Amino acid sequence: MMASRQLLGAAARGRAVGSVSKGLRCMATVTDSPLDRKVRQNIWEENNFINYKKMSENLAIVRARLNRPLTYAEKILYSHLDDPHGQEIERGVSYLRLRPDRVACQDATAQMAILQFMSAGMPSVANPTTVHCDHLIEAQIGGAKDLERAININKEVYDFLASACAKYNIGFWKPGSGIIHQILLENYAFPGGLLIGTDSHTPNAGGLGMCAIGVGGADAVDVMANLPWELKAPKVIGVKLTGQMSGWTAPKDIILKVADILTVKGGTGAIVEYHGDGVQTLSATGMGTICNMGAEIGATTSVFPFNDRMYDYLAATKRKDIGEFSRTYAKELREDEGVEYDQLIEINLTELEPHINGPFTPDLATPISKFAATAKANNWPEELKVGLIGSCTNSSYEDMSRAASIARDALNHGIKAKSLFAVTPGSEQIRATIARDGQLQTFEEFGGVVLANACGPCIGQWDRKDVKKGEANSILSSYNRNFTGRNDGNPATHSFVTSPDLVVALSIAGSLSFNPLTDKLKDKDGNEFMLAAPTGDTLPERGFDPGQDTYQAPPKDRATVSVAVSPTSDRLQVLSPFNAWDGKDAKDLPILIKCQGKTTTDHISMAGPWLKYRGHLDNISNNMLIGAINEANGEANKVKNVTNGEWNAVPAVARDYKKKGIRWVVIGDWNYGEGSSREHAALEPRHLGGLAIITRSFARIHETNLKKQGMLPLTFSDPADYEKIKPEDRVDLLCTELEVGKPLTMVVHPKDGAAFEVPLSHTFNSAQIEWFKNGSALNTMAKANK
Repeated sequence: MMASRQLLGAAARGRAVGSVSKGLRCMATVTDSPLDRKVRQNIWEENNFINYKKMSENLAIVRARLNRPLTYAEKILYSHLDDPHGQEIERGVSYLRLRPDRVACQDATAQMAILQFMSAGMPSVANPTTVHCDHLIEAQIGGAKDLERAININKEVYDFLASACAKYNIGFWKPGSGIIHQILLENYAFPGGLLIGTDSHTPNAGGLGMCAIGVGGADAVDVMANLPWELKAPKVIGVKLTGQMSGWTAPKDIILKVADILTVKGGTGAIVEYHGDGVQTLSATGMGTICNMGAEIGATTSVFPFNDRMYDYLAATKRKDIGEFSRTYAKELREDEGVEYDQLIEINLTELEPHINGPFTPDLATPISKFAATAKANNWPEELKVGLIGSCTNSSYEDMSRAASIARDALNHGIKAKSLFAVTPGSEQIRATIARDGQLQTFEEFGGVVLANACGPCIGQWDRKDVKKGEANSILSSYNRNFTGRNDGNPATHSFVTSPDLVVALSIAGSLSFNPLTDKLKDKDGNEFMLAAPTGDTLPERGFDPGQDTYQAPPKDRATVSVAVSPTSDRLQVLSPFNAWDGKDAKDLPILIKCQGKTTTDHISMAGPWLKYRGHLDNISNNMLIGAINEANGEANKVKNVTNGEWNAVPAVARDYKKKGIRWVVIGDWNYGEGSSREHAALEPRHLGGLAIITRSFARIHETNLKKQGMLPLTFSDPADYEKIKPEDRVDLLCTELEVGKPLTMVVHPKDGAAFEVPLSHTFNSAQIEWFKNGSALNTMAKANK
């Protein structure tokens, strides 16, 4: 059908040219535009099309207004503006109102997003939406048994999600289908598109030239309900790649190096845009790896320009028509010549060394040539207990092929992994394909355990048995995040991130001191040998094997579908609206906790065993801030109740204050709320009676999440004022001063001494102030729909 349409179009154009040659006047028609083709966004949805024509028209309007070269990131955002004529546009300043192409949610965040959407009272989502079951599957024994166990344990949640998706016209990817970001890359990402996803690693889709941004569930609800989505116009950091990688260097090393340069907060408020000749040497999945881990530098997202590698991947995943359509629009799927970046970084891939980042933070980068000495100098446990490959960051066919080539090299020399070794396929398609092509068998021969197609140990879903809690040990993974205790709940675990290649190599040696580029191993007979550099195909020669069908499409007739939430459930809870602001200044507020040092969303609302309560706000609120370090005593989950002088758990004290009608605040340090997009870290303090979180600085997603829930995210106008506040102080917040662009006064009442004022800054715009006044963004939406 598509081919015949193209031929008809060509014939029509031929007739038009012939008419002109005969001297006849011919009017151009709308159908003459090559961007008029109806190309579906994906193979699953019949009526959702890529609208390059509309994007092109919006871009032309903005070009005429700005009259300057545009970055690729800007092109994507501005082509999705709700009002390209009137939108104020200044990088780092303006709030853009955008119309994303799609929404995606993982199962842990989808529960709360759908519960919020249900309270909006709409019959169907207004924009294409999918839900992906990947977070609730715990790694224990191996893939099949772990999946079966998860389906039994989480039946109530999966049934709720499946029925809600059917009811509200949402595509549902069942447990076992794979990790949300891998499924999006394989099925939904397309060059130039704009996607929001309720997970911080949504930027993975940048590997196909898509602007994919992690958000909280409340943002997703806005788009599901057909409201414009708001984003502060990001600055753009350019990363110019030159040269070409070889040997042991992998795409992962590019983002490990960028994290070293920018640190965990260096990308905040910015999109990272890769360009330069070196881009052409990377696979689409390699680019996806780089964009995925860009979340660890706080970046809004990361993007690569459209190129032939993306076309190849689209063709291999049954989307060749999208690749062809992208070639038609290719001029706008890259940066303009002469563009200026807010910051420019240059990396020569020819000179780039393999890196290992960590422990305890993803931006502590060490090149492999210095890693053994650095580990020894820092007294990091030398023995490598576990090596883990896969996850949403590194489980492409290329990754698995290269890793298997190293494992096979070791097996050919008669040796296996010394460390425990685990493989997490990113999707059912990857699992089925590497099972067919032999890589999976190689990993099993090597001593590996193949886990379920799910997040698993990467997000703390790991029932680890080989070490006791509190025992210092080292693990190495190809994941993206390695905060204290994240993978296994053990704060003494030294977790490092690197490429799958180095994970396999160091697992063979069982040691952090091994460098495969220079060091030798002993084969089964005691003879020395060096591992050969990894090799592997970018895409499978025989095409991808889709494996088991794990997709549930919404039914044609959705009227009879019902969604039930039991009032006695401990997993799901229908939401009640938060109270609106009382219109008064808040006086004599206690500080629930003054957080010292790094406070990520893992510290604020832990994952792991708590994931099962993601649909039950009251139950999950029992983990609020239990990982944050209290400056008053240097301990976690132990704060003083100012009403009775007793020390207790943070949630318990917050609940006592709420019961007594006392609002409270939290004081935080730099980059408060970095890490996962989980909005529970904002919902919980709101639910337990908090009014404001006051910090030196915020991570982007968390700051927005707090605003959405009617909280006040405020920053010290002078970051040094953080030091002036003591945990036992009381504060007044002059909420009546809340105005766009103006500071808000906090009056501090020390336990001993005179009161003093501290100016606090904020980033509220006028619409967001209404969220605060009404009690939440959801309340504001409901008020507007009355």
